[in-house]
Amino acid sequence: MEAMVRLGVFLGIFVLMAAWEGFRPKRQLSVERRRRWPVNLGLAVLNVGVMRLSIGAAAWLAANWAAEQHIGLFNVMPVPRWLSIALSLLLLDLAIYAQHIAAHRWRWFWRLHQVHHSDMDFDTTTAVRFHPLEIMLSMLYKVALVVLLGADPVGVIAFEVILNGCALFNHGNVGLSPVVERGLRYLIVTPDMHRIHHSAFQPETDSNYGFSLSCWDRLFKTYCPQAREAQATMTIGLSEFRESAELGFVGLLVLPFRRPRSR
Repeated sequence: MEAMVRLGVFLGIFVLMAAWEGFRPKRQLSVERRRRWPVNLGLAVLNVGVMRLSIGAAAWLAANWAAEQHIGLFNVMPVPRWLSIALSLLLLDLAIYAQHIAAHRWRWFWRLHQVHHSDMDFDTTTAVRFHPLEIMLSMLYKVALVVLLGADPVGVIAFEVILNGCALFNHGNVGLSPVVERGLRYLIVTPDMHRIHHSAFQPETDSNYGFSLSCWDRLFKTYCPQAREAQATMTIGLSEFRESAELGFVGLLVLPFRRPRSR
């Protein structure tokens, strides 16, 4: 049930974002969809398969186990269920923001995370371009957080759905009107805000770490409101990886194990 809910919402948002990109793209892609999408979506399919065969529903199962054992913050504190769910959503989002910073600052973690940033274009499929090992590490991290918080199982499912949906949206190759974009950016991470994070200019890559809520970047001084180049023409990706031939499906799987290149 948990997997079906997540998959259904994911596919619905993906189709909407892909259609939006096709109808009104923000940027002209430098690499054709037929060359990039099989790589990015291939990683997504591999990750789903790996997770289903290993620890795919671990966070939701951990939430149920913590509730049954009556352990974790919100399972021992006398708080209303709606409040425990709301606080779980907020704290889990903060934890993912912290994880994202660690992925950039810990060298061994960056070697995995650079698979995501090596995409030389930026569209909704970039949201699923992750190395399987990073996906598994992220899940184990979430399991630990869920148990410590005693997060409600419903809250855990809601968090996963929101996280995936926001990732598809804020990686979209779409543009919003300036008024709408400014308004949304006060609450959630917009495509223009997150596109800066995928800039090939390192100070911009090391900013705007939020995935869902935009408040964390402002609160912790990692917010970059505007890139030095125009959004429609800024260079996307990593300066050390600019050859499409080394960024194929197999190339991305072995990328973390190759000799590191200076950023």
